[in-house]
Formats: sequence, structure tokens, C-alpha cells
Amino acid sequence: MHPFRIPPELAARVEARCGTPHPFATLQAQRTAFVVVDMQNAYMDIAHGHAVCAMAPRIVPAVNRLAAAIRAAGGLVVWIQTAHDATDLEDWSVIYAMMNESAGARRIQALTRGSAGHALWHELDVRPEDEIVEKRRFSAFIQGSSELESRLRAHGVDTVLVGGTVTGVCCESTARDAMMRNFRAVMVSDACAAQSDADHAAALCGFHSFFGDVLTVAECEDGFMRGAQQQVAIFTGV
Repeated sequence: MHPFRIPPELAARVEARCGTPHPFATLQAQRTAFVVVDMQNAYMDIAHGHAVCAMAPRIVPAVNRLAAAIRAAGGLVVWIQTAHDATDLEDWSVIYAMMNESAGARRIQALTRGSAGHALWHELDVRPEDEIVEKRRFSAFIQGSSELESRLRAHGVDTVLVGGTVTGVCCESTARDAMMRNFRAVMVSDACAAQSDADHAAALCGFHSFFGDVLTVAECEDGFMRGAQQQVAIFTGV
């Protein structure tokens, strides 16, 4: 996994604005979803991929650990799959304008529904009670990309933990837009993968500056415990 520590000067700026360096350190699991972005063969398997991130397979144990923890605490796991649709060639033609012909063809092949590239990575612990949502843009929350927001609202979710790949592209885009759609947004630092340590750190620092919190898997687990204790205190009046 990428080594990452929130720089002290950034923590100080966040604390000055929020009153704490971690505004979402307490998590009510029943209102929280772990949104796992693009952990597909297209981004993880050189044989089937078009934009493979070498770090992505290495975060799978952390992703599975947090998925198990949030399920146990009563929360929701959502697996996001990017899918190519023929309408993208018109509705999102700019992405292909930024690729050469060969790269564009590889993307279409890797992300077409039913292809090996479109499938989720085989080592992920996907359970029947989890949700699987397709998206058609980098962000899962942007208008026209997916049904993610409506599905989360139906479950009463107001907090989103984001993991997956790539940290500074689809993960960060999804997390920023989650905040813009009025969700409490958290990027899980050791459950995200990027092309380099520097890319990973830059994305997390930029996000933490204004958009939400950055926590580790262990800190999320602690957050579920604090949330449960808070609910007991409210119920018992202690």
C-alpha cells in the first residue's frame, strides 16, 4: 500500500476550519456505505486491462477488511463498475478525443459489459447482500453517470467511505461529488490505489483540504465503535 500521512500543516488548517483534524472520525455504520470504485480487471489485470494500476491488487486485503467491518456494523458495501456504452462516443466524446485510436479501442474493449475487463477482480469478497452499481463517468455521482445516489438514499445513507482505484481520478472524483451532493465524504487512504505514492498523496491532500475527511481502515473501524457507543449513550441517556 502507499505510505501516507496527513502533513501536519494540512491537519492544522483543517482543524482551524472544522474544530478537529478529522471531522468524520465518528461513523454511524447503519447510515454509512463503503463505495469501492473500479476494482475491475480493466484496471488490475494486464491481460485484460487498458489502464492497469499496479498497486490496485495490493489494496485488496484492506478493501475486504473494511467491507467485512462495515457489514458487521450494519452498514452497506457498494461495488462500482465502470462500463462503456455506445452512447459514450457522442455523450462523452471528449475522453476519446484525448486518446489515440489504439488507446480508445482498448478502453472500449476492456469496459464493455460482459467482457473480461469489465468483471470485478476475483479476490474481492463480494457478498450477496452488497450492491453493485455501474457508472459511465469518472465520478459515480455526477449527473447521468449512475444510480448510486438514489440507491444510497433508499438505504438511508448519509456518509460515504470511498476506496478503490485510481485515487486521484475516479475515487477522488466520486468522493468530491459525494460531498457536493450533501454526503459526509471520507477517502480511505490505505484502501485506495494510484500510479505512484506522489499521485496518491496529492489527491488525498487536495481532497482533505476542503471536501471531506481522510481516514485509514483502522480509523474507520474505530469510527464504527465510537458511533455505536454514541448510539448506546443516546438510547440509555448515559
